[in-house]
Amino acid sequence: MRALQFGLLGLAATASLATINLAAAQMKAAPKNQVIGSEVRYFTSIDGLMDGNADVILKETRQGKTVTAATLDVCYPADKATDRKDRFVANLTVNGGTLSGATQTQIDKLPVTVKINRRPTGDTFEFKGQVTIGQTTTSLTSADNADQSEKEFQENQANEESIASAPQDFTEVSPESVAVKIKLEAALDFVRSLRGQSVEVSLSSLSVSCDALRAGEQVINLSVDPERAAEFVAKAKTYPGVVNAGWTAGAIDMERTVRFDAAPWKSGDKIDRNRLASTLSAVLAKTMGAKPSATSWDEETGKLKLSFRRPSQVMPALELTENVEVSAVASPDKPGATDKMILWISTPSVTTVDEASGAKLALAEAPATDEESDPRDDNGAVAAVAAEFKAQRWDTEKTGWK
Repeated sequence: MRALQFGLLGLAATASLATINLAAAQMKAAPKNQVIGSEVRYFTSIDGLMDGNADVILKETRQGKTVTAATLDVCYPADKATDRKDRFVANLTVNGGTLSGATQTQIDKLPVTVKINRRPTGDTFEFKGQVTIGQTTTSLTSADNADQSEKEFQENQANEESIASAPQDFTEVSPESVAVKIKLEAALDFVRSLRGQSVEVSLSSLSVSCDALRAGEQVINLSVDPERAAEFVAKAKTYPGVVNAGWTAGAIDMERTVRFDAAPWKSGDKIDRNRLASTLSAVLAKTMGAKPSATSWDEETGKLKLSFRRPSQVMPALELTENVEVSAVASPDKPGATDKMILWISTPSVTTVDEASGAKLALAEAPATDEESDPRDDNGAVAAVAAEFKAQRWDTEKTGWK
């Protein structure tokens, strides 16, 4: 009996070993790069459509090397005279190497037909065909197109959120610069609601980009008086279709910004604009060797504009005059309750004019360059402002106030 048991155990062990060896052999036989199930691949650099002005994404679903489904996403200039864009997304029928389909555009609702021939060329692919939008047909010829995986595509599409809905302070976002992200279908009514409000709308942000068309969301950029910005942001968040609202990058450059106690510069709960403007104007006039000529506050953006005049040192005998302009932004140093203020001043903008009596010279200013301005234009203005306001300067190395 014991002999029979040992014999059965031996047979079982032999059978198990054979099964394991067979499975191992099958695993070794499978190609290393064999894809199990379907795989999604993307082409994002297809050119040649609409004179190369179209932004094209072709998404393919494959079983091995066979394409089983495809979607063509094309964003293109809807009007050659403007930046206005339109887009269509067509689900294509796959018939061997031919991809074809029909749809309509997202904005103008124009009919679209697509027929593209797809041909592998080694490690890349060639596409030839035609796309008809409305009554206009354009040809597509694009060679040497490499594809990418779903992961690679998503990594390239990722966009960092540039709106801070509740920033800790105004060191990375600007107190007067506000952005509202809103659903496309609600954007027009939102912009219309801004008429009559004391805000400045960025014209370029009204153009709907390809990214916005694909995301279904548009970002409207505005400038608002810093003392009203928090109220505006809170109200904007309640508007139908708004996804996010907050502060974003703007005029503030930390190297030209100072921070100081707010109390001496307040009148009630508001900034004492008259005192701040007159004090700042006097400091800048002294550092720039100029005389103040005008001061004005922008009621929409809250920016302060200071103007100065000084004799030009270019051929002093001609008695030419330099008009100098400096902008400034005064704001609490963060949203909400705070006992500190920040003050940013721009680099001076200088124009030279002939104001002598009689016939005058017509003067042409030199084109703007990336080179630093004449040190005399500024002459340590930020340091002088910091001293006058008993303020801190920004330490770029330690990224903090000093």
